[in-house]
Amino acid sequence: MLSAADIAARVRSGDEDPVEILEGAIARLLERDPQVHAYLDHDLERARQLADRVSASLRRGEDPGRLAGVPISLKDNIAVAGGTLTAGSRILEGYRAPYTSHVAERLLAEGAVLLGRTNLDEFAMGASTENSAYGPSRNPWDVERVPGGSSGGSAAAVAAGIVPVALGSETGGSIRQPAALTGITGFKPTYGAVSRYGLVAFGSSLDQIGPLAANAQDAALLYDVIAGHDPRDPTTYPGERRSALAERADLEGLRIGVPEEFLDEAVDARVRERISAALRVLEDGGAICQGIPKGRLPTVHHSIPVYYLVACCEASSNLARFDGIHFGPRAEADELVELYSATRAQLFGPEVRRRIVLGTFALSAGYADAWYKKALAVRRLIHDEFKALFEDFDLLAGPTSPFGPFLLGERAADPYSMYLCDLLTAPACLAGLPSVSVPCGLLRKGPCKGLPVGLCLTGAAGSDHRVLAAARAFEAARGAPERCAMYGADE
Repeated sequence: MLSAADIAARVRSGDEDPVEILEGAIARLLERDPQVHAYLDHDLERARQLADRVSASLRRGEDPGRLAGVPISLKDNIAVAGGTLTAGSRILEGYRAPYTSHVAERLLAEGAVLLGRTNLDEFAMGASTENSAYGPSRNPWDVERVPGGSSGGSAAAVAAGIVPVALGSETGGSIRQPAALTGITGFKPTYGAVSRYGLVAFGSSLDQIGPLAANAQDAALLYDVIAGHDPRDPTTYPGERRSALAERADLEGLRIGVPEEFLDEAVDARVRERISAALRVLEDGGAICQGIPKGRLPTVHHSIPVYYLVACCEASSNLARFDGIHFGPRAEADELVELYSATRAQLFGPEVRRRIVLGTFALSAGYADAWYKKALAVRRLIHDEFKALFEDFDLLAGPTSPFGPFLLGERAADPYSMYLCDLLTAPACLAGLPSVSVPCGLLRKGPCKGLPVGLCLTGAAGSDHRVLAAARAFEAARGAPERCAMYGADE
């Protein structure tokens, strides 16, 4: 399958027909999605209309845009007018978005062809896509294993070679973790770099939309398209933004810190082995990798409880709007309060109900100071500790996930075990930092032998261009990422 950059270049030059590109993606979707369940919906008629629009632009001698004819899929919590918007929940079953998100507007303006809506953990709450009300997605490397979450559908669609790029969203690790488990690149931008207008809210101070791509170059291309100020989202940064693609992809002289906290006993030894090899690639390319002893990030070990307190409190507020009146289906009831209760009890899944209860408790009178406000104070400490590190280092490096792709159902009965999937990704989300997961090889031993590992590179706030340039340079130094058999099934 061609990369997104190659597709766009060939379509713009007239060497490829956008309609034929789309039909190839549709054929792969129909063949492979029954195995991985990456999609919740696909609007082939709309996609063909968009491809025809690109063709018409070319015939008129116009430039269709930087993503001309590129098939792309969006996580089903990102609004596209007239399209499904379930957020993976029964409480939004049948709901159609009344407007288009900022990121989708930008994709369409650059000639992208929106192919389908991808599966996710309900309201993006999960790390395996097993919490989807419509059934789990599966890892294209091994369909008995999870693709990660909550953007597991988007990751599976790219890893299976159905589309070259997709959009996901991340609150605590939901782009980078599935990217790592499926052997692709996933990038979480700086908080405020990409508009959240049209994203179904989970944790508003944490949520960010970002790209999942088969390679780092495509991730940078997609980021350049979707990033930028949007007056409809006041958290977006209004200043100038540097292009990720225009940044020179070079490792020479790059100061990379490796915190001991990211490589302790909580991380599988076989994952640490692959990360050590990745660090040698960085050093061979001219980077200066230096271990950071424990003590420079003294508060980071509180990241999981802090993240789940903050995220659940914000979810408790954001999900109050889903009451059976304003959106989607509703339960039968005689009284209004009974209708609210019955609708939520019947149509919210168990993980969503658990997080709402936790958040509501932590915000209740007499507990807010002890739980929520304390979590915010510790979050600030984590932010400040990272900021101090970036006075000495350009980037931080470590594994994306503490372990390889686990079996479907392996962690489903133990919420705490599932929450630990965010162990290495939640800190950057709490601090609002740009962070990328790039494939760095396959596990050599154990039950996950032959399955992918992701290297995580994190930068200071606003250094998105540098983080993506480093990912491109690492990929160039190491070579093209390994692909699963499904990805190259038609080659």
